[in-house]
Amino acid sequence: MTIRNATENDLNDILEIYNDAIVNTTSVYEYEVFSYAYIEKWFQDKMTGNFPLFVIEQDQKAWAFGSWGVFRSRPGYKRTVEHSVYVHPEKRGQGMGKSMLSHLIVEAEKRGVHVMIGGIDGENKTSLALHYQLGFEKCAELKEVSWKFERWLDLIFVQRIISK
Repeated sequence: MTIRNATENDLNDILEIYNDAIVNTTSVYEYEVFSYAYIEKWFQDKMTGNFPLFVIEQDQKAWAFGSWGVFRSRPGYKRTVEHSVYVHPEKRGQGMGKSMLSHLIVEAEKRGVHVMIGGIDGENKTSLALHYQLGFEKCAELKEVSWKFERWLDLIFVQRIISK
C-alpha cells in the first residue's frame, strides 16, 4: 500500500469511488453520479488551487483518495481547510481511511494549516469514530439539513486544530 500524489491516470478510480459513495451512501449529499468531465475539472481545480490530492495505491489501482479545499472563500479563513476521505467499498474497514486521514494531517502540518474541518453525515459512525480517534472534536451538529434516500440527514462538523 502506497500513499502518493494523485495524477490524471487515477481519475477513473477516483470517479468509481466517488460515484459509489453518491449512489450507495450518505457520505455525499448528491443524487446524480459525476461524469468523467466533472471529475477532470475537479482535479484541475485542485491542482490550480494548490490543494493536495492523494491516493492509496495497491496493485496498480487507487483504492482511496483524500484531499482538502477551501472551507470558506473569505481571506480570513485561508488557513482553515475542509477535508474529504473516500475509500472503495471493497477496501473499507482495512485501515485505508485512517492511513489517508493521518497523511492529510501530516500534510496540513507541513503546509501551515491552522484548522482542518470535516463535514460527516450523522449516521456515519465509522467516520466519526475515526476522526475522534485522530484528535478531531465535534464542533457543530446541523439537524435535518439534507434529504437523501427518503429521509432527513444530520450533518456533523468536526475540527482539529493543527497549529497553535
